[in-house]
Amino acid sequence: MAEDGAPGEQDTAAEDGALREAVAAEHAAVWGYGVVGAALPPADRGAAVEAENAHRDVRDRLGALLDERDLDPVAAEAAYELPFPVLSPVDAAALAAVLEAGVSAAWVAVLDDAVQGPTRALAVRELGAAEVRAVRWRAAAGQTPATTPFPGLPAD
Repeated sequence: MAEDGAPGEQDTAAEDGALREAVAAEHAAVWGYGVVGAALPPADRGAAVEAENAHRDVRDRLGALLDERDLDPVAAEAAYELPFPVLSPVDAAALAAVLEAGVSAAWVAVLDDAVQGPTRALAVRELGAAEVRAVRWRAAAGQTPATTPFPGLPAD
Protein backbone atom coordinates (compact mmCIF):
# COMPACT_ATOMS: atom_id res chain seq x y z
CA MET A 1 0.00 0.00 0.00
CA ALA A 2 1.12 3.53 -0.66
CA GLU A 3 0.79 4.96 2.80
CA ASP A 4 3.57 7.48 2.32
CA GLY A 5 2.64 8.36 -1.25
CA ALA A 6 6.05 7.41 -2.63
CA PRO A 7 6.30 7.57 -6.42
CA GLY A 8 5.49 4.29 -8.13
CA GLU A 9 3.45 2.93 -5.23
CA GLN A 10 -0.26 2.40 -5.62
CA ASP A 11 -3.00 2.63 -3.03
CA THR A 12 -4.66 -0.77 -3.04
CA ALA A 13 -7.34 -0.07 -0.41
CA ALA A 14 -10.23 -0.15 -2.89
CA GLU A 15 -8.74 -3.18 -4.65
CA ASP A 16 -8.37 -4.97 -1.33
CA GLY A 17 -11.98 -4.19 -0.43
CA ALA A 18 -13.21 -5.52 -3.76
CA LEU A 19 -11.15 -8.68 -3.32
CA ARG A 20 -12.71 -9.19 0.12
CA GLU A 21 -16.16 -8.85 -1.46
CA ALA A 22 -15.16 -11.39 -4.11
CA VAL A 23 -14.29 -13.79 -1.28
CA ALA A 24 -17.80 -13.23 0.12
CA ALA A 25 -19.34 -13.99 -3.29
CA GLU A 26 -17.22 -17.12 -3.61
CA HIS A 27 -18.34 -18.28 -0.13
CA ALA A 28 -21.97 -17.84 -1.20
CA ALA A 29 -21.35 -19.79 -4.41
CA VAL A 30 -19.69 -22.67 -2.57
CA TRP A 31 -22.62 -22.87 -0.17
CA GLY A 32 -25.20 -22.47 -2.94
CA TYR A 33 -23.78 -25.26 -5.04
CA GLY A 34 -24.54 -27.63 -2.16
CA VAL A 35 -28.20 -26.73 -2.65
CA VAL A 36 -27.88 -27.04 -6.43
CA GLY A 37 -26.34 -30.51 -6.17
CA ALA A 38 -28.96 -31.70 -3.71
CA ALA A 39 -31.76 -30.83 -6.16
CA LEU A 40 -30.16 -32.58 -9.13
CA PRO A 41 -30.44 -36.27 -9.95
CA PRO A 42 -27.25 -38.13 -8.97
CA ALA A 43 -26.27 -38.61 -12.62
CA ASP A 44 -26.37 -34.83 -13.21
CA ARG A 45 -24.44 -33.69 -10.12
CA GLY A 46 -21.02 -33.68 -11.77
CA ALA A 47 -21.33 -30.13 -13.12
CA ALA A 48 -22.41 -28.85 -9.71
CA VAL A 49 -19.49 -30.57 -8.01
CA GLU A 50 -17.06 -29.15 -10.59
CA ALA A 51 -18.46 -25.66 -10.12
CA GLU A 52 -18.39 -25.92 -6.33
CA ASN A 53 -14.77 -27.08 -6.44
CA ALA A 54 -13.83 -24.26 -8.83
CA HIS A 55 -15.35 -21.68 -6.48
CA ARG A 56 -13.71 -23.32 -3.47
CA ASP A 57 -10.32 -23.14 -5.20
CA VAL A 58 -10.78 -19.47 -6.14
CA ARG A 59 -11.95 -18.64 -2.63
CA ASP A 60 -8.89 -20.32 -1.16
CA ARG A 61 -6.53 -18.54 -3.58
CA LEU A 62 -8.16 -15.22 -2.69
CA GLY A 63 -7.72 -15.99 0.99
CA ALA A 64 -4.02 -16.61 0.41
CA LEU A 65 -3.70 -13.39 -1.60
CA LEU A 66 -5.35 -11.38 1.15
CA ASP A 67 -3.15 -13.09 3.72
CA GLU A 68 -0.09 -11.97 1.73
CA ARG A 69 -1.45 -8.43 2.04
CA ASP A 70 -1.93 -8.87 5.81
CA LEU A 71 -5.70 -8.67 5.42
CA ASP A 72 -8.35 -10.98 6.82
CA PRO A 73 -10.73 -12.47 4.27
CA VAL A 74 -14.45 -12.23 4.83
CA ALA A 75 -15.70 -15.19 6.86
CA ALA A 76 -18.31 -17.50 5.41
CA GLU A 77 -21.82 -17.18 6.74
CA ALA A 78 -23.48 -20.20 8.36
CA ALA A 79 -26.19 -20.12 5.68
CA TYR A 80 -27.33 -17.88 2.84
CA GLU A 81 -30.82 -16.81 1.84
CA LEU A 82 -31.97 -18.40 -1.39
CA PRO A 83 -33.64 -16.13 -3.96
CA PHE A 84 -36.38 -18.72 -4.57
CA PRO A 85 -37.29 -22.26 -3.52
CA VAL A 86 -35.21 -24.95 -5.19
CA LEU A 87 -37.60 -27.83 -5.75
CA SER A 88 -36.51 -29.29 -9.08
CA PRO A 89 -33.52 -29.71 -11.37
CA VAL A 90 -34.68 -26.67 -13.36
CA ASP A 91 -34.76 -24.62 -10.14
CA ALA A 92 -31.29 -25.93 -9.31
CA ALA A 93 -29.95 -24.82 -12.69
CA ALA A 94 -31.60 -21.41 -12.27
CA LEU A 95 -30.01 -21.05 -8.83
CA ALA A 96 -26.61 -21.97 -10.25
CA ALA A 97 -27.04 -19.23 -12.88
CA VAL A 98 -27.88 -16.75 -10.10
CA LEU A 99 -24.80 -17.84 -8.13
CA GLU A 100 -22.58 -17.29 -11.15
CA ALA A 101 -24.17 -13.89 -11.76
CA GLY A 102 -23.34 -12.89 -8.20
CA VAL A 103 -19.75 -14.01 -8.59
CA SER A 104 -19.53 -12.20 -11.94
CA ALA A 105 -20.73 -8.96 -10.35
CA ALA A 106 -18.07 -9.28 -7.65
CA TRP A 107 -15.35 -9.79 -10.25
CA VAL A 108 -16.54 -6.77 -12.23
CA ALA A 109 -16.19 -4.75 -9.01
CA VAL A 110 -12.63 -6.06 -8.65
CA LEU A 111 -11.93 -4.93 -12.21
CA ASP A 112 -13.33 -1.49 -11.39
CA ASP A 113 -11.05 -1.09 -8.38
CA ALA A 114 -7.95 -3.02 -9.47
CA VAL A 115 -4.72 -1.06 -9.60
CA GLN A 116 -2.37 -3.99 -10.01
CA GLY A 117 -2.00 -5.92 -13.26
CA PRO A 118 -2.10 -9.38 -11.65
CA THR A 119 -5.34 -8.47 -9.89
CA ARG A 120 -6.91 -7.34 -13.17
CA ALA A 121 -5.76 -10.55 -14.87
CA LEU A 122 -7.24 -12.64 -12.05
CA ALA A 123 -10.54 -10.79 -12.29
CA VAL A 124 -10.79 -11.19 -16.07
CA ARG A 125 -9.99 -14.89 -15.83
CA GLU A 126 -12.54 -15.56 -13.09
CA LEU A 127 -15.21 -13.40 -14.72
CA GLY A 128 -14.82 -15.43 -17.91
CA ALA A 129 -14.93 -18.73 -16.04
CA ALA A 130 -18.09 -17.69 -14.19
CA GLU A 131 -19.81 -16.74 -17.44
CA VAL A 132 -18.90 -20.04 -19.08
CA ARG A 133 -20.49 -21.88 -16.15
CA ALA A 134 -23.49 -19.52 -16.18
CA VAL A 135 -24.21 -20.20 -19.86
CA ARG A 136 -24.39 -23.93 -19.16
CA TRP A 137 -26.75 -23.40 -16.22
CA ARG A 138 -28.98 -20.90 -18.02
CA ALA A 139 -29.37 -23.37 -20.89
CA ALA A 140 -30.21 -26.16 -18.42
CA ALA A 141 -32.82 -23.91 -16.81
CA GLY A 142 -34.35 -23.10 -20.20
CA GLN A 143 -33.42 -19.43 -19.95
CA THR A 144 -32.95 -17.46 -23.14
CA PRO A 145 -30.71 -16.01 -24.09
CA ALA A 146 -28.22 -18.29 -22.40
CA THR A 147 -25.44 -15.75 -22.88
CA THR A 148 -25.13 -12.20 -21.61
CA PRO A 149 -23.39 -9.45 -23.55
CA PHE A 150 -21.71 -7.97 -20.47
CA PRO A 151 -21.42 -10.52 -17.65
CA GLY A 152 -21.52 -9.08 -14.18
CA LEU A 153 -23.12 -5.80 -15.17
CA PRO A 154 -26.74 -4.93 -14.39
CA ALA A 155 -29.15 -5.81 -17.20
CA ASP A 156 -30.85 -2.41 -16.99
